[in-house]
Amino acid sequence: MKHFILLLIFFASITYVHAQNLQSESHSTIGYIKADGTIQGSSHSTLGYIKNDGTIQNASHSTVGYIKSDGTFQNSSHSTSGYLKNDGTVQNSSHSTIGYIKDDGTIQNESHSTIGYAKGVKKEWAAVTFFFFKFE
Repeated sequence: MKHFILLLIFFASITYVHAQNLQSESHSTIGYIKADGTIQGSSHSTLGYIKNDGTIQNASHSTVGYIKSDGTFQNSSHSTSGYLKNDGTVQNSSHSTIGYIKDDGTIQNESHSTIGYAKGVKKEWAAVTFFFFKFE
């Protein structure tokens, strides 16, 4: 019995690490981000990728942008699209605040209204999926 419980916990933890849910403001699942950076839609179809080096790709592996180590987001032409500040503030290229990513994964717009949830997702990845790049 002890082995069965340990096995069950092991498989449950693998499933949890496998993909984090992206949810709407009403908590319905709108997509997933896997631990390897694969972005999936609600039906688990692959929409894009976030590579370890910060390259953002669409489903066809074409580069659509970049995440720089300083929190800057760039489009495929290396023009700045926006910024993620250390406190979770998301800004557009003109440094105007367009949203917030809270430590608990709550995603808010510039008026602090909740627009979604990305619990357990890296803040940079949440900003990419909710504010800068549309993966459809």
